[in-house]
Amino acid sequence: MANTRSAKKSVRKIARRTEVNKSRRTRMRTFVRRVEEAITAGDQKAAQEAFVKAQPEVMRSAQQRVLPKNTASRRLSRLSARIKAMSA
Repeated sequence: MANTRSAKKSVRKIARRTEVNKSRRTRMRTFVRRVEEAITAGDQKAAQEAFVKAQPEVMRSAQQRVLPKNTASRRLSRLSARIKAMSA
């Protein structure tokens, strides 16, 4: 356990940040899941609409350091490719 006052404060701060990041991560994953569900259902129009809504959420989570920027870009790129492949 933390011994110094500053270490105890750090523990409290980390706990608060963890809760905030957890909710942000959950929100982002929900938007991505909606896109994936539309893709598996085979509905390209719904997948495209869900992707348009998911894109800013994923990039916002990257901006808020919930996940790395390159990871966010990679996820969006792969989702976009999967949507595009539906039309072929």
